[in-house]
Order: sequence, then C-alpha cells, then structure tokens
Amino acid sequence: MKLTLVSVYLLSVFHIHFRGRVRLPFLRQLFDHSSFMAPINLFMHLFSRVPGRPYLALEQFGELEPLRRNWEVIRAEAEQLLALQKIKAAEQNDDAGFNSFFKNGWKRFYLKWYDASHPSAERLCPRTHALLKSIPSVKAAMFAELPPGGKLNPHRDPYAGSLRYHLGLATPNDDRCFIDVDGERHSWRDGQGVMFDETYIHWAVNGSERDRIILFCDVERPMRYRWAQAVNRWLGRTLMTAASSPNETGDQTGLVSRLFKISFVMGRYRRRYKAWNKTAYKLTKFGLIAGLAAAIVFL
Repeated sequence: MKLTLVSVYLLSVFHIHFRGRVRLPFLRQLFDHSSFMAPINLFMHLFSRVPGRPYLALEQFGELEPLRRNWEVIRAEAEQLLALQKIKAAEQNDDAGFNSFFKNGWKRFYLKWYDASHPSAERLCPRTHALLKSIPSVKAAMFAELPPGGKLNPHRDPYAGSLRYHLGLATPNDDRCFIDVDGERHSWRDGQGVMFDETYIHWAVNGSERDRIILFCDVERPMRYRWAQAVNRWLGRTLMTAASSPNETGDQTGLVSRLFKISFVMGRYRRRYKAWNKTAYKLTKFGLIAGLAAAIVFL
C-alpha cells in the first residue's frame, strides 16, 4: 500500500515537472512546494474543463466582464490605496503564500481571499469589493504592485484549483514590463485582462521607469463534472482559506500564515547555516528529506 502511494506521488511529480516547455531543475522540482501538492494538482489537471495551455481565452470566462467594464472605477480605488500606502508587504511575516515576493519589491492589498474575512477591503474599496462579491468564481483578489526594477523569480504556484486573471489598472503600457508564462510573454496594458494557468513556470519583471498596478484574481478552475467541481471548491475553501493574510489589524490570519511566522523565525537560523557553509547546508537538507522519505516507505 505504501509503495503504491509513493508511486502515485512520484507519478504526480513527474506530471508537474514535464508539463509545459519550461521546467525547474529536477532536484529543485522534487522538493518544490508545487510537488507537495502534486497528487491534488494531477486530479485538477485530469478533470479540468479548460485546455492545458499557459494562456486561456477570456471568452471562456464571461462572468469577469464586469471587472473589465469597470476597470477605471477599480483603478481609482487602487490609486487611493496607493496614496495611503496601504498596498504594501506583510509587516509581520504572516503571508505564507507570497512572503518570498516581498524582497523583490512586490506589494499587495487583499480584496478577497476564499472564506477569510477582510473588513479593511470592504471599508477602503467598497465598489471593487462589491464587484468581486458579485462574481462567485472569483475566489481571491488583490491589488498587486510591481515597482520599477521589481521582479518575481521563476516559480509554479502550488495549487491547480484556480486560474490566474490579471487586469491592468495603472501600468507602464510598456513591453519592458511583462509576465512570462511557460516561455510566452504578456505585457500589461491599462484596461486589458489576461488569463493564465499559474501551475506553469512563470516570472515577471518591471524593466520600465513607471510603477505597475494590476487587479490580481484567482478564478475557480472549471471542472468537467459537478462532483469534481465540488471537490475543487471544498479543497479551495479548506486549504486556501488557511493561508489567508491580513492587510491590517482586524483582518483574518489563517492557520498556515500564523504557523509561517514561526517557521520564518526558524528560517533565520537556516539562512545563517546556509551562509556559513552552502555545501553542508545542501547535504543536511537532502539527508533530512531522504530520511523522511525512507521513514514513510519503510515504517
């Protein structure tokens, strides 16, 4: 039984690794967070109602049209937040999903996050909040800022139950400011949207001299069958709500993000060890993971 489970897990990891043209080095992929979710993501990809490709036609997501039509209304609220310095990095290392992005200049303000409560969004962005609330397939949303020189390194998102929608609000309108998904680039433009599958390798850079603000949404992946859609919805509500992070005091912090604060403190010692001797660090990391894998198989 254990051997079967390990085989299914490894098959799922191979599926994630070989999906698309751009790949991480295999050892990195093997221990990447997207591999821990690989069996769930294999299920999502097998029963997905949309084709397996990096970019998807927006015509398949007509429910998002109110966002595009009201992009100037949404932009006005984003710019007000920007003036108030509310679009920012997490202040207490309690954003498990996006903590690694902050060191490269990326900032955010949550408007919606699955079943988590963000009273700050309703208070500060009432019109955008109401628009998002009227579209059930939008499970999470935020304003995301990428300043001049900002970048996001190549990565896969860990959960395939959603697709990613970006709507340009206040962008450089410049090809030097772009996102690359599986080797295909898209440059943001004011008032224009794009839908992509974030479980392909993607990265972004703002090589222009102007700031970039977008509306960033997680849209529930359409599934072929009602039962599969119900499974996806339950997993999203259970797993992703636990990763919620606050904009300010009074917003909900999920269990995963609360635990992440502890792991971040422990990570300081890990980073010191890595800086002291990178070879010893890699050997220790490999040994711990190999030991855990052996324990799962043989115990």
